[in-house]
Amino acid sequence: MTAPAVTTDLAVDVRGLRKSFGDLTVLDGVDLAVRAGTITALLGPNGAGKTTTVGILATLLRPDGGTARVAGYDVEREPGAVRASIGVTGQVSAVDDLLTGVENLRLMAALHHLGRSAGRERTEALLAQFGLTDAARKPVVTWSGGMRRKLDLAMTLVGSPAVVFLDEPTTGLDPRSRRTLWDEVRALASAGTTILLTTQYLEEADRLADRVAVLHGGRIVAEGTPAELKAVHDAGTLDDVFLALTEPPTEDHLTPATGKETVR
Repeated sequence: MTAPAVTTDLAVDVRGLRKSFGDLTVLDGVDLAVRAGTITALLGPNGAGKTTTVGILATLLRPDGGTARVAGYDVEREPGAVRASIGVTGQVSAVDDLLTGVENLRLMAALHHLGRSAGRERTEALLAQFGLTDAARKPVVTWSGGMRRKLDLAMTLVGSPAVVFLDEPTTGLDPRSRRTLWDEVRALASAGTTILLTTQYLEEADRLADRVAVLHGGRIVAEGTPAELKAVHDAGTLDDVFLALTEPPTEDHLTPATGKETVR
């Protein structure tokens, strides 16, 4: 199914976003732009604020300052419209292990008020799209981790969202299951769905993302295509770029006289 049209060229438009928890400042003026129909990977060390950013964009958290628009809607003033436009797959699976794949998807269809006939059609279409038809009527507890993760993504797509947030969607998957999920994500983007992906797997970002943004110290410290970032930092992989941006300089990179970082 073709994704609904986003109401602006920018599917995600974040400006000066701030969020603190007590004395801990997590986001300190984040700017991020994601064009419609593209895949953007948001990278950062553990605790950098990636999940907090997704939580704000999904209207699960309120920002302390700045603005954020998703699919053309303001996350604070128009949360209902934002929720109707998005799908979210979190780090923890949302499937019910005691239900079958069909039952999980039909339950989600009912929550989206699709109606019985439309819900059944959408369920069968998604099962076929993700190659889950043969196992669809078995309890999910009997499924493999890769199959469960595909079902999780399928459930996210029941409402045909224009924008999908994938928060570390392949954590815990074996390499083959991870690559299978990558294929599904690419297919979604090709069909016009906008995807904001957070991941700890730098190869995943390199393979999937049209653009990469690195979050560190509460701000976006670098943004560009994977090729651009590797060229700027004279790096062979995104791992090298990530380390250059997020790790303090080592003694090997300091001048003996000043202790200042050398230019590389």
